[in-house]
Amino acid sequence: MIVYLQLMKQGKVYLIGAGPGDMGLVTVRAMELIRTCDTIVYDYLANPRLLEFARPDAEIIYVGKKGGDHTLPQDQINQLLIQKAKDGKHIARLKGGDPYVFGRGGEEAEEIIESGAQFEVVPGVTSGVAGPAYAGIPITHRSCTSTMAFITGHEDPTKDDTAIHWDKIATGIGTLVFYMGVKNLPMISKNLIKNGRDPKTPVALVRWGTTPDQQTWVGTLDTIAEVAARGKVAPPTLIVVGEVVNLRKKLNWFENRPLYGKRIIVTRARAQASGFSGKLEELGATPIEFPTIETVAPESWDALDGAVSRMASYDWMIFTSANGVGYLLQRLKETGRDIRDLAGPKICAIGSKTAQAVEALGMRVLLVPEEFRAEGILAAIGDVKGKKILIPRAKEAREILPDELQKRGALVDVVAAYRTIRPKTKKDEVLAMVREGKIDMVTFASSSTVSNFAEMFQPDELKEIISRVKAASIGPITSETARKFGFDVAVEPAQFTIEALAEEIAAYFAKPTA
Repeated sequence: MIVYLQLMKQGKVYLIGAGPGDMGLVTVRAMELIRTCDTIVYDYLANPRLLEFARPDAEIIYVGKKGGDHTLPQDQINQLLIQKAKDGKHIARLKGGDPYVFGRGGEEAEEIIESGAQFEVVPGVTSGVAGPAYAGIPITHRSCTSTMAFITGHEDPTKDDTAIHWDKIATGIGTLVFYMGVKNLPMISKNLIKNGRDPKTPVALVRWGTTPDQQTWVGTLDTIAEVAARGKVAPPTLIVVGEVVNLRKKLNWFENRPLYGKRIIVTRARAQASGFSGKLEELGATPIEFPTIETVAPESWDALDGAVSRMASYDWMIFTSANGVGYLLQRLKETGRDIRDLAGPKICAIGSKTAQAVEALGMRVLLVPEEFRAEGILAAIGDVKGKKILIPRAKEAREILPDELQKRGALVDVVAAYRTIRPKTKKDEVLAMVREGKIDMVTFASSSTVSNFAEMFQPDELKEIISRVKAASIGPITSETARKFGFDVAVEPAQFTIEALAEEIAAYFAKPTA
């Protein structure tokens, strides 16, 4: 028991394969450690979005190496990991791809062991498999080859002789995948041809494979150096040599998605953004999450608690968002109640997502208007004279619904189930991306996201964004708000849902340009 407790107090280094770039290719174990470790030490090739999952108090250290520019030399990285472990820290050492495939993970592991510290290896998806796959190239195929090899294109510069047996690999292996070799591409091609490889062998260059920045060039051994020079191909780039490259014409799926290469700003609250972002990613886009709204509890629960205690007296309860449903349920749990305390009124929900949130609690939604906005309810709900209606919603919501219901003779109680605030955001990063031409569209899911977005920037900055980036809006009310600020609303779906908005964005970019 004493030995076990001593081990628990010791630090530990986790050598983690952070995958080839696509967030979806990170292992479950890797994510578990990123979320729990005290310190994150990451490389140039590790997706920086992984850092968003780290603990708020985690120490973040960048030790990337790019084109000979080393933030820390390897020996200092080793000592950093060892010292942190000796200090009792648990360190997530994030390395692009797999730590033991040209990642110097073996060297780091040896140093850690010799120091007496603990370590664990978490394998990752290596770019040599994933990059070609995302470029439409299977590295093995029964009709082409059953052999493949991973080869460094950048050997240890301190070695006197090459460790690559060019005479063996040139003709003895079907598919050759060179890592970090684009600068030595002329030499690689020359050595393969010199040792018997057919000069007309297909070659592909895959840069930033599996990421939104992925680019692919194709040539042959005797032309690929010229192709690379003409295309100004730079690291990080894989070199794939072999007949399997010809399969790209048929199997290129990643780069053929409708929103491939598009960067789209998502302004929804972070808690709601993931679903929309996921849909955009499926279509090939890179969502840039820039929340302009954050939902929080109201300053006081008194109004909502009072309404719940009078629930049986209401004829209708109208939910205008899934947030209202979620916060009402949260308050029921906090006060020792449950959904039985909501019995009595008929339920109306604006939008299918809001209706789903209600029905997930086991309650029946009687009315979902065809038009997913307040005006749709007024048309569908019918005679409300003398009826008592409860609307649990955001404190800052539009007044048109309660006002119109009251004009029709209804007795309306509007209670704050939650409120919206403006979160802290990295607006300078977004502005820089706009100026570099790296943003293709900004999306708005409500009028408040538009106004909050506009208020986050100086007038001249907002004017610059509006002049460069088109907008996509979830519906006419939001579009009206966006146009008041000067946005060019290019996309508005017929059905006011996030899914329809994503599909309409894809359709917009699929249209041929004049």
